[in-house]
Amino acid sequence: LLHSYANPAHEQQVAAILHEAAPGLSIVSSHEVAPEWREYERTSTTAITAYIAPIVEQYLAELERRVAEKGLRGPLRVMQSNGGVMTAAVARGKPIQTLFSGPVGGTIASVAVADDLRGELDVDRLICVDMGGTSFDMSLVVDGKAEVELQSHLQGHPVLSPAVAIHTMGSGGGSIGHIEGGGLRVGPRSAGADPGPACYGAGGTEPTITDANLHLGRIPKAARLAGDMALDEAAAEKALASVGSRLGLDATGLAAGMVAVADAAMANAIREITVLRGIDPREFALVAFGGAGPLHAVAIAEELDISRVIVPTDPGVLSAYGMLQSDTRHDVVQSFYVRVDDLGPDDLDAGFAGLRERGRQMLSEDDVA
Repeated sequence: LLHSYANPAHEQQVAAILHEAAPGLSIVSSHEVAPEWREYERTSTTAITAYIAPIVEQYLAELERRVAEKGLRGPLRVMQSNGGVMTAAVARGKPIQTLFSGPVGGTIASVAVADDLRGELDVDRLICVDMGGTSFDMSLVVDGKAEVELQSHLQGHPVLSPAVAIHTMGSGGGSIGHIEGGGLRVGPRSAGADPGPACYGAGGTEPTITDANLHLGRIPKAARLAGDMALDEAAAEKALASVGSRLGLDATGLAAGMVAVADAAMANAIREITVLRGIDPREFALVAFGGAGPLHAVAIAEELDISRVIVPTDPGVLSAYGMLQSDTRHDVVQSFYVRVDDLGPDDLDAGFAGLRERGRQMLSEDDVA
């Protein structure tokens, strides 16, 4: 099995035996998931795929069933990590491609936003920031295209699968302000959706970025989240004061400190994907979306000396909008290991012919004529 990227015959035999012995089991073969040289990365990618395969298969099968029951017509398509979409039937066999699909939708939407603004703003270099409840996701668009990496990492494990380059840190509206080492820290621990920030009135008692923004008036007191949920300003103030008193600050002082700490941390994270790679962020426009992104966009832009900030309409659902802008896409890859002086035109043509055939097969499975 070690060299199945070059000759998958033994892996195919093992998979056939397992299918026959346990027909209900999810079987994942490395030559199908990552037919590339480098056995450690191929093994890691295959193991992660096997870990999520039963969950994704069950979820998509149930989703397809319920969509059909609702009478919705047309094929169900699933967002991929590479910025494209695929049918749910194909996705059940390629679960690894769904890992980063949520944040990627926002990046693809940002590309669409830039296209919509062409001629008005002429922006083709974007820093996309998606701040939701628990995380702050960053990505780059260069020359009007999302940056795609051929290898990514998940919890320290390499994944050989093309994906839009998404960089994440634990800073969101639910990030909790706390004292550590005598100083104020924000995140990465989050209040999540349940109980959520104190101002949700669902039992949360620790101060979050959302509580701070509400107390500072950056979120209007009359705001109704999700259309009908009123915010409890008194609960937010009580949570902020409980931590602020230990630092000699009132609720307003702690709220301002939490926002400043979060803004600085997010700006530093953007420096890591730009300045540390030799990229000048001042040459980019900042696109801010997610439920909390626009609240912090201007402060982050000022910290990085970025002169242009774009806040799309309905930023809280921009990732969903991006999924509607995505085209069908499949990436085919094959390691071709040979000495250059032994390489002839027929060898290269045969390698490309195999890739072309796999590409045609993928499109056929995705109902593309």
